[in-house]
Amino acid sequence: MTGDIHRDADRRNRLLEAAQQELVEFERKEREFRKKDQTERAAELRLPVDTINVH
Repeated sequence: MTGDIHRDADRRNRLLEAAQQELVEFERKEREFRKKDQTERAAELRLPVDTINVH
């Protein structure tokens, strides 16, 4: 019985860790995409990206 609980907890922890890693990777890709999109839009509008303060 205790082994089942321990095994279930280990499995849950591995799944949680994998989900967290996927979320971190997704957020990194999202930041890269937003930065690229901002740069492209600024180029289209001929705006200096470095001087624009986004809050």
